[in-house]
Amino acid sequence: MAALRYRRFLKLCEEWPVDETKRGRGRDLGAYLRQRVAQAFREGENTQVAEPEACDQMYESLARLHSNYYKHKYPRPRETSFSGLSVEEYKLILSTDTLEEFQEMNKSVWKKLQEKFAPKRPEEKHKAWARVLSRPRT
Repeated sequence: MAALRYRRFLKLCEEWPVDETKRGRGRDLGAYLRQRVAQAFREGENTQVAEPEACDQMYESLARLHSNYYKHKYPRPRETSFSGLSVEEYKLILSTDTLEEFQEMNKSVWKKLQEKFAPKRPEEKHKAWARVLSRPRT
């Protein structure tokens, strides 16, 4: 039975899309799902499932999300939100590149200067701190 569960999760992982705009830092649900399945089924088809009911329930929940079950069950009158933005505009805003640009814009001038003049390697950082601490205070 564990082999069947494993194959079902693998099929779901294959079908679940990976959003390339959300690379890094575990922001993509498809990549996260693949990672969790690999952790849960370390031994592949030979993995013993401790809680088979919970495993089946998790699979069914993910399958419903993937098939847009709730989107069809509760249709929306319009494809916009309170902001009036479209799905494509939200995807653009939530992409990793755009979020990095926003973070860079929100940095203070002091933080930008610190990053610009900060030592690049850890050894240099320790030497810089040693120089600062060894200076006599005036």
